[in-house]
Amino acid sequence: MSKTIRIGTRDSELALWQANIVKKLLEEAGHKTELVPVKSTGDLVLDKPLYELGITGIFTRTLDIAMLNNDIDIAVHSLKDVPTVLPNGIIQAAVLKRGNVNDTLVFKDNEEFLGAKEAVIATGSLRRRAQWLNRFPTHTITDLRGNVNSRLLKLEDNDWNGAIFAAAGIGRIGIRPEEAINLDWMIPAPAQGAIMITALEEDEFIKEACAALNHEETEICTTIEREFLNKLEGGCTAPIGALAYIKDEEINFKGVLLSPDGTKRIDVTRVKKLGEHHDMAQYCADFVIERGGKRLMDKIKNSDRKTNVYSTKSFTEDQRLLFHEKVVAESSDFIKISLNRIAPRLLKNEIENVVITSKNAVESLTTNYSAIELQFKNIYCVGRRTKRLVENKIGKVKHTEKNAKKLAEYLIDYIEGTEVTYFCSDLRLDDLPNILEENNIKVNEIEAYQTKYDGVKVNDSVESAMFYSPSTVESFVKANNTEVIAFCIGETTAKVAKKHFKDVRVAKVPTVESVIELVNEHYV
Repeated sequence: MSKTIRIGTRDSELALWQANIVKKLLEEAGHKTELVPVKSTGDLVLDKPLYELGITGIFTRTLDIAMLNNDIDIAVHSLKDVPTVLPNGIIQAAVLKRGNVNDTLVFKDNEEFLGAKEAVIATGSLRRRAQWLNRFPTHTITDLRGNVNSRLLKLEDNDWNGAIFAAAGIGRIGIRPEEAINLDWMIPAPAQGAIMITALEEDEFIKEACAALNHEETEICTTIEREFLNKLEGGCTAPIGALAYIKDEEINFKGVLLSPDGTKRIDVTRVKKLGEHHDMAQYCADFVIERGGKRLMDKIKNSDRKTNVYSTKSFTEDQRLLFHEKVVAESSDFIKISLNRIAPRLLKNEIENVVITSKNAVESLTTNYSAIELQFKNIYCVGRRTKRLVENKIGKVKHTEKNAKKLAEYLIDYIEGTEVTYFCSDLRLDDLPNILEENNIKVNEIEAYQTKYDGVKVNDSVESAMFYSPSTVESFVKANNTEVIAFCIGETTAKVAKKHFKDVRVAKVPTVESVIELVNEHYV
């Protein structure tokens, strides 16, 4: 227990309060800890409501990157702020016992305005806005952003009747005013009131330390709520509420989907015995979808705005939700991959030095052979995710670099012997083999997979494109002769893009999410 656990957190008062609770619990268990406050995009951009920023995970992305860079060991979040699908390599390590789940109305003077035709209520939440307008359709909603303290000050300084807060937030830091009532009729955000800890999937010590803090009942309920959100959301930001609780060995669930203006509302309730609840989220999401939920979400999602960004790789639904509201993005796979059969004779003896630059090569090898059959002494690869896949399916990686050129430069200085076996595609656009051969290192190329260009012609409204490999650039150029801003995942891709486009930009971190962040920075 000598390792000091570095606790990453946002630097707001509420976030620090939550992080200190985790710190206290870990120290009571005998662990050494250190707080590492980090400022997030969500704290810096306060001129628009959260839903207008078009980003899920706005309060978590900075901490995710810090964790993947090994600057922190765990991150503490309000679970309602966390995307339903975590980044690769990061897991939910624990959920603490849940606090107050309710939304709370803080009002001025008295509550008489609730019976009046006109009133002004402040909130930055699309879910709260929709539910309030559903109940009080003649009231006016004004946007409210900032941390809990600043929002209370804004309420005091403005001519509003009230503002809506999470009861847990104002309660935890002891600033709940007397002029406040819980809105028990308002269905909270999925996982509202719960504190969650994330950690790296590969860090067994940290996972074991956090597991002791996990509250099983809270974990069960919040998992159902978040699964309901995930299955229902369908790629659009919509007003969705969900709450599950356990009583008498039964799980009670209620969920809601509304139109942003509150004029349409679809509710669902469900009760299942504990242990028989595993299909509850799916059942409830299907119930809502079948009763007009799909049509409602399609209406929210579709608009007459024209596409201005095209991605050469299909997005997951959670990735799609990361875009700013000014970005209208479409995506499709510009590259099709076909795995080759690798002849056994090529692998009959142990290979001293192996080079792998893509996950496709890993998939080809492991589709053909078991890890025991892949006798590689030294494995060199490109990219953190490729490395993780290699070590999960084949064996230990000796060294990894961010791109093929840097790996080639490393091998020139440090390789054992003068020969490498390179598992590659039939379309090879990187310089690694040329650099090695120019430095008297023999390269045995084995075609592990085939890459087929499958680009589509994009609309004239498209101003920029997102590229994830040199081959996606070439595929785009074959189908389009238009000038675009090229947002690239790494330097190797950017090098090829510069042959075709004047404005080429490279993401800070080699992930799809980082390329999306680069796009958002341009359009905000």
